[in-house]
Amino acid sequence: MKIAYIDASAGLDEGMLMAALLHCGASVDALQTELAKLPCAKCDIRAAPSRVGGLEALQVSVDIAARHEVLDIQAAVRAVQDSHLSLSVKEAVARTLTILAEAVREVYGVTSEAVPELPWPRALVEIVAIAWALHELGIEQLYVSTLSVALGWRRPGRRNLLSPLAGRLLQGFLVRVGAEETIGITPVVAAILKTQARQGQVPPLRVSRVGYGVGESPLHDPPVVLPILVGDVAEEARAEELYVLETNIDDLNPEFYDYVMERLFAAGARDVFLLPIQMKKNRPGVLLWVLCHMADRDQLLTVLFSETTTLGIRTYPVTRVALQRAYQQVSTPYGSVRVKLAYGPAGQVHLAPEYEDCKRLAREKQVPLKVVYNAALCSARLA
Repeated sequence: MKIAYIDASAGLDEGMLMAALLHCGASVDALQTELAKLPCAKCDIRAAPSRVGGLEALQVSVDIAARHEVLDIQAAVRAVQDSHLSLSVKEAVARTLTILAEAVREVYGVTSEAVPELPWPRALVEIVAIAWALHELGIEQLYVSTLSVALGWRRPGRRNLLSPLAGRLLQGFLVRVGAEETIGITPVVAAILKTQARQGQVPPLRVSRVGYGVGESPLHDPPVVLPILVGDVAEEARAEELYVLETNIDDLNPEFYDYVMERLFAAGARDVFLLPIQMKKNRPGVLLWVLCHMADRDQLLTVLFSETTTLGIRTYPVTRVALQRAYQQVSTPYGSVRVKLAYGPAGQVHLAPEYEDCKRLAREKQVPLKVVYNAALCSARLA
């Protein structure tokens, strides 16, 4: 399992996080290509090395020209739905936007109006860029240090270093109240941490990459540097406690199941599948089965009750035992592909090229999907 540890003791903003992830090896050109799939904005990304106190870091700037207006979260959600972003990136972005929408509703009582703390479409571009970089690096879990925040306005005209929206999103996180000069935590970063990061003891890891991201804040000289460690957790087959949600349905339009599954994955489901069943009075039906973490159970129940015709859902705890997993990037004649590695108890390694990467390259290069898949498998075996 590949994880990343973020040292946010001096604060954290979108530019620093994006730069640190790119410094770990995510491709600037590939990110530019991915962001071009957003229909709402045209982005120009520039990355430049920056030396801070003898430390080699990366600084990123993003110029955005809006193609059409994105004024609120609902418009951002539509822009993502209308895009050609990869499915895994869409799912991660959808989770972040859902958390943001809930926080905006609680703080401001609206979701369909602009709020000053979320500059659209820039906020959407930053959320997509960070979600893509995490996916590109194969990072499955983020760990973050105690967060540094500051309260109040630095001076008239400056943004609040801990805004009401960021404060709502940081509920449950350990924070340290620092000086006014701290970078602070923005609402966009707070929402990303809420959906993808945890605090606490970082498991022992075999470090593979270290990245340093520099922010663009003019208030800091020298600039604040954000370090990130990326590596694989050294562990045997592990057991985790999960929950199963399941229900029998015999009166839902079959066309709706695709949308229902999208909603479930966006709400945090670890797995979803459908099984044909024979119900009472010999009616054909469908068993809808969902696997999830306890923290996501209530939200997934809400999706099932709102999007299907079910009148009741069975829930019960299960234990899942999973092999240690990691990702590696391999080169093929058609482009770069991520490959999942699963380590068996006898030392055997199971390889599985990432389907979304293979599908994208097959379309771009106009070659059969199996050709790209087999090329990735061959490269992984030789790596």
